[in-house]
Amino acid sequence: MTPLPTTRHELGLLWRARPAMAGLLLAGQGLARLPGPAIRSVPGIGWVTGDPVVAREVLKDHRSFTMVGEGGVGDLWAQILGEWVRDLFDGPGHHDLRTRARDLFTERSAAELVAEAWGPVLSDVGTRLSAGEPVDIAHTARVLVGRMMIELLGIPAPAGPGPDADTSPGTAPAWPDDNGALAAFRTGERLAKLALGTATSTTLSPTAIAEAKLITDELTAGVPEAFRTAPPTRLLGRARELGLGLEETTGLAGLLMVAGTETSASAMMRTTALLVDTGEQHRLLAALAAGAAGTGPAGADTSSSATTPPGTDPWEPVVREGLRVTSPASVIGRGVSRDVEIGGARLRAGDRIMLLVWSANAAAGPFRADREYVRETRQLWFGAGRHLCLGAALARAEISALLRVLWPADGAVPLRVVRRRAARRVIVPGYEELVVARS
Repeated sequence: MTPLPTTRHELGLLWRARPAMAGLLLAGQGLARLPGPAIRSVPGIGWVTGDPVVAREVLKDHRSFTMVGEGGVGDLWAQILGEWVRDLFDGPGHHDLRTRARDLFTERSAAELVAEAWGPVLSDVGTRLSAGEPVDIAHTARVLVGRMMIELLGIPAPAGPGPDADTSPGTAPAWPDDNGALAAFRTGERLAKLALGTATSTTLSPTAIAEAKLITDELTAGVPEAFRTAPPTRLLGRARELGLGLEETTGLAGLLMVAGTETSASAMMRTTALLVDTGEQHRLLAALAAGAAGTGPAGADTSSSATTPPGTDPWEPVVREGLRVTSPASVIGRGVSRDVEIGGARLRAGDRIMLLVWSANAAAGPFRADREYVRETRQLWFGAGRHLCLGAALARAEISALLRVLWPADGAVPLRVVRRRAARRVIVPGYEELVVARS
């Protein structure tokens, strides 16, 4: 009997999000183990592959494959934002954009941004857990990501005080607040859901395009003012200082918003559940205790080559594993722009290929808190080549920040899942509710 590639709860999330896609992802993992070409043709979908090496080759070959043709996410964005997207995202203008935008997020600036934008919420989570109270990590993740959206996009405060605002004399309304953050997240979620059903074609209906434009305009309404006034320490201010124009910045902000909302929230809540469900939180707790005592990663299985090397931050492999096993962006689509032979198959210009990222990443094995870097997958959950996710450092900082509060280095104890409920009919699998408490 073939062992499951991940936990039953994780498989349940995939199924409840999109049953047909879950079946394709599981089939893709099986196909990767069969003899024959690494790329197969699936009726109604096109070419698919669950091979991590071939997937990386596709992503790095920007001459043969494109993200703005049928099958690519850029094709969706071009229909929503305009034809200029095709040049900026995958044409001659893309290299210039990446060159100027590559320093938007560094490891240091991402960590500083997370600490400033999320500090009060994370502090409250830690206090509540320490007091023995349960915390809904799914709700918390959405609030946190919503706050980051407001920070990155310069979303202005709504007119008039919110229902929970302190209206006492002399008190300035706090912005963003949790209600506003959750509303921003749900708005981004509405935009992402318009891509449901695009597995067979990325051509949107006129109704979907009109709705997407309204949502995008709503989310980026504050960008022009924030782009003009934001200090260089903020994303929009850095974009201005780097010489990006307003149109470029608006498009980039919109892309980061869609690519980094549900995906980041999903990775945070699912990695939390994985640490509990697999029992790997105990390996992590041992590493944290050993680090606090200055004795290295005590408690690691020294009979395995997957132990955490001395001096390594124990959170680094946990975050990497969480991203690998969950692979929130479970598929990446590309259009074929010229005839090419790859993975033992001959693809023709005009074809489309779907890279089964979850299938490729899951092949390395189940979640393990101290797994070493897997060369075959590398950072495939962030893509590869010139379209490697610009927000990768920010995503890692976000996941790490929440997990460090749930399992603090000083006095960390095991957590238990009190109750959970999967989200249904969503692009990115996740929990609608995930309540945890200290054991």
